[in-house]
Amino acid sequence: MEDQLHPDLDPQAQEAAQPQDAAEPQAQAAPAAPAEAAAPEEPAPEAAPAATGQGTEERVDYSEGVARPRPGDIMHGRIVRIADDHVLVDVGYKSEGVIPLSELTYRKVGSAAETAELNAEIDAMVLSVDGEEGSLRLSKRRADEAAAWESLKSAYEAAEVVDAPIVEAVKGGLVADIGARGFLPASQVERGYAQDLQPYVGQTLRVKIIELDRAKHRVILSRKVVLEEERKLSRERIWGDITEGQVLHGSVKSLTDFGAFVDLGGVDGLLHVSEMSWGRIQHPSEALHEGQEIDVKVLRLDRERGRISLGYKQVMANPWDSVEERYPVGAIVRGKVVRLATFGAFVELEPGIDGLVHISQLADHHVTRPGEVVSVGEEVEVKVLRVDPAERRVSLSLRDAGGYQSQKRDPYDEEPQAGGDGATIGDAVGEDFKGLLE
Repeated sequence: MEDQLHPDLDPQAQEAAQPQDAAEPQAQAAPAAPAEAAAPEEPAPEAAPAATGQGTEERVDYSEGVARPRPGDIMHGRIVRIADDHVLVDVGYKSEGVIPLSELTYRKVGSAAETAELNAEIDAMVLSVDGEEGSLRLSKRRADEAAAWESLKSAYEAAEVVDAPIVEAVKGGLVADIGARGFLPASQVERGYAQDLQPYVGQTLRVKIIELDRAKHRVILSRKVVLEEERKLSRERIWGDITEGQVLHGSVKSLTDFGAFVDLGGVDGLLHVSEMSWGRIQHPSEALHEGQEIDVKVLRLDRERGRISLGYKQVMANPWDSVEERYPVGAIVRGKVVRLATFGAFVELEPGIDGLVHISQLADHHVTRPGEVVSVGEEVEVKVLRVDPAERRVSLSLRDAGGYQSQKRDPYDEEPQAGGDGATIGDAVGEDFKGLLE
């Protein structure tokens, strides 16, 4: 493998990807015994004269059947004591081994008791053998890394997905404990750039290994690759199965003035504002919000252009299906004036159901224009004259409901024409002149 970092990583991510203990002695690297240790040493012949110094120590050790450990050796042992900043491990040697807190795990812990258990059996790598008594300095996390390396190498070569528990957020990315210390750059956390990394700590993410360098203790991970692959497979599956008339579950991705884009799990569909509600809405935000999960109906497909037209109101009950039950002929109901036309006024009885009050049904006297009797936004009581669900029409009468008297307008208070300043004749000349005209 080349010594270069992955080309897609920015300089900060490359710096953060370096292991925290990269500057430690070679004794802390992956186990590699010296050349002379390739074959086991033979005990000194019985006739050999006694040696002194180091030679004496080795001869005594071997004669007792206990070989002196070397840096890089993996030893099996049992935790016999737990302190705040270290644990002691019985590895069957003449002295117990010490594992400092920093060598217990890649996870950030306050004391050894958070990650170590008394009498638990573990493997540990020898970091150093010091003094005449052969004091051992050991590392559990390096032994775990050595044991995990082959499986990591296999997963890297096969491009397999790995479950990565996130243990820390650092500058430029996340640290994962996958047996070895894995680094997940911020640019590889999501399909877009992840700004806030703290919420990922404590989660287990599905990642792929995109760079592996044992000599440098470097394992670079990517969740973005997994998400992109999953989205591609989902897109292919959706386009292979989707049909017009099908109801799908999706999430509102974004809102525009003309509608909303809905993520169907790899493919985006357009939900036009006219298909959002049976009622009248001016902007998509009146009916939906970003991130909202909804069921939508596929109205039209354009496979060549990759476009999907969706409907939201189609998955809700159509108010016209039971309009005759809710508004029987002869009933007096309440509604709001929503629009005026030259031939009458439209009254909204409920979202999606508008009825027409013909100009002849506004009052029992001649009405020149609907604005003389009602105005947009007013609530009025009307009588149901006729209901036609097939044509989606409801005929109403304000006159027969007896409410026109309270709605009758003073001709001097008529609404201004479009483009006017909103002033009436009465406003302009005052109440006295208005009285003379009367």
